[in-house]
Amino acid sequence: MKLAVVGGGSTYTPELIDGFARLRDTLPISELVLVDPAADRLELVGGLARRIFAKQGHPGTITTTSDLDAGVADADAVLLQLRVGGQAARLQDETWPLECGCIGQETTGAGGLAKALRTVPVVLDIAERVRRTNPNAWIIDFTNPVGIVTRALLQAGHKAVGLCNVAIGFQRKFAAQLDVAPSDVFLNHVGLNHLTWELGARLGGPEGEDVLPKLLAEHGDAISDDLHLPRSVVDRLGVVPSYYLRYFYAHDEVVRELATKPSRAAEVAEMERQLLKMYGDPALDEKPELLAKRGGAFYSEAAVDLASSLLGAGGSRYQVVNTYNNGTLPFLPDDAVIEVQATVDGTGATPLSVPALDPLYSGLIANVTAYEDLALEAALRGGRDRVFKALLAHPLIGQYALADDLTDRLVAHNREHLAWA
Repeated sequence: MKLAVVGGGSTYTPELIDGFARLRDTLPISELVLVDPAADRLELVGGLARRIFAKQGHPGTITTTSDLDAGVADADAVLLQLRVGGQAARLQDETWPLECGCIGQETTGAGGLAKALRTVPVVLDIAERVRRTNPNAWIIDFTNPVGIVTRALLQAGHKAVGLCNVAIGFQRKFAAQLDVAPSDVFLNHVGLNHLTWELGARLGGPEGEDVLPKLLAEHGDAISDDLHLPRSVVDRLGVVPSYYLRYFYAHDEVVRELATKPSRAAEVAEMERQLLKMYGDPALDEKPELLAKRGGAFYSEAAVDLASSLLGAGGSRYQVVNTYNNGTLPFLPDDAVIEVQATVDGTGATPLSVPALDPLYSGLIANVTAYEDLALEAALRGGRDRVFKALLAHPLIGQYALADDLTDRLVAHNREHLAWA
């Protein structure tokens, strides 16, 4: 089995490698190729990756290349983990929206739109080259904004499934609080990427006992602390929102916080500098503890599970993925991409049915889906007016003067990445 990781020079790749090594019985990789245009980073990350495999006794080979076509040739699956523009672009995404009193974040709001505009054309070009080389390969998209990027891939006819680590993070936390194995916890996870709620947590599978009320009663303080939301709000909801919902439920509070502390991009850039220095140490043969602060916890385990199921090697029967709606949420178009539990096998992902949603959730999901529709249109066809319409439709923006101002700033800060600008 051959896998290729596009964006393999990411400082986060050793987390993925560690998962591949630990879970080699679930996903028996014989050849892994790390693909990245940044040769200097690739050499450091590739060296550590080989040492991790060797220490853990993994028999597979790891190679590195800056040649995309050569790297993905004969691959059974291609993982996409790109950041077009690097941390410098992320810093911009987190900064200029704040100057307008809006959330500065790389996947939500105006910053998220900027990232989508930079990323979608690049990902589609990569996917097309994968299709020309080996049309049967699966594409696993971990590139943000995952919902918009996955929809672009699916609409272009690619064999793609989107993946995020939010759900597996909740599964692991709930399992620890319940003192059960993670595989015993089935989440009633529903929404869009970075706009989800845990409506239930069932023991043993979709038909198991819902223990979410018990979790909220016994661990409500810890859960609300993790979300940075008041316990009273979580209790009134009776469900567990993802931490990205704080950008909606406490928008003004978050804007004030972001305006008075260092950006996450600056923190990550400094962390990456330290990590790359560590990776250059030939004695290092495991992922360093600092990597846990980099974000994306449990990504490797989710990726192994998904790839294993898609490639027929095993994997969990039910997984939370990003895929076409196809009637699952009846208030959305079939070709909207949602993030829900699905059965996953060699034919792809099929969402499980979801009970009728409270308007508190369906209203916001529908609103953000409309934004994502317009955002993808802007990413595919370009143009200032399309950017403006997407921003005007976003529930965190929604005023024409603000949308106009943000449009000018988005274009000015991303001109080098936008062919039409």
